[in-house]
Amino acid sequence: MNLPNKLTVLRIVLVAVFMLFLFSQGVMAKMLALVTFLAASLTDFLDGYIAKKNNMITDFGKLMDPIADKILILAAFLAFVEMELAPAWMVVIIIFREVTITGLRISALTKGKVIAADDGGKHKMVSQVFAVSAVLIFLIFREAEIKVFGLLWSGSAERVYKDAIFILMLATTLLTLISGISYLIKNRGIYFNAKTN
Repeated sequence: MNLPNKLTVLRIVLVAVFMLFLFSQGVMAKMLALVTFLAASLTDFLDGYIAKKNNMITDFGKLMDPIADKILILAAFLAFVEMELAPAWMVVIIIFREVTITGLRISALTKGKVIAADDGGKHKMVSQVFAVSAVLIFLIFREAEIKVFGLLWSGSAERVYKDAIFILMLATTLLTLISGISYLIKNRGIYFNAKTN
C-alpha cells in the first residue's frame, strides 16, 4: 500500500478519534475534535496531491478516497443531528446523495471501471468541511462561554449562530444535491449499460 492510500485509510481511522472527542465534555475536547477533523480533512488534500505528483494513482485510491470522505462527513453530520445542531431532513438528503453516488461507483467497479471524484464533488466536499468546522467552532464558543460578535455568550447569541449554521447547512445541502445530480447525468451510461446486460 503506497503513501496516498495509507493517508486515505488514516482518514477513516481518525473518524473514530474525532467522534470520541466530539461527544466528550469540555472545551478542550471540542477543540481536539476540531483539530482532528481538520487533520482528517487535510489528508484528503495530501493523498490526492501526493498521488498525482508522484504518479501513485491507484484504483484503490480512486474508489476509497471519496468513500473515506463520506465516512468522515456523514459521521459528523449524524452527530450534529443527535446534538440537535443540524436539521435531520438536510442530513437525510446528503446521505441519500452520498449512498447513491457510492452505489454508482460500486456498479462501475463491477464492470471494471473506476469513477473518480469530479470538480463538483470536490467543491461539495469543501463546503461540507466548512460547514462542519463552523458547527465545531460554535460548540467551542458555547462551551468556553466567550464573546462572539462583541456579545457575551447568551441565548440570543446562540440563536444568531444557529441561524447562521442553518443557512450554511442549507447551502451545503443544495450544493451536495446539485453535484449529485450532475454526477449522475455525467455517468448515466453506467445505469443504462446495467439494464441492457
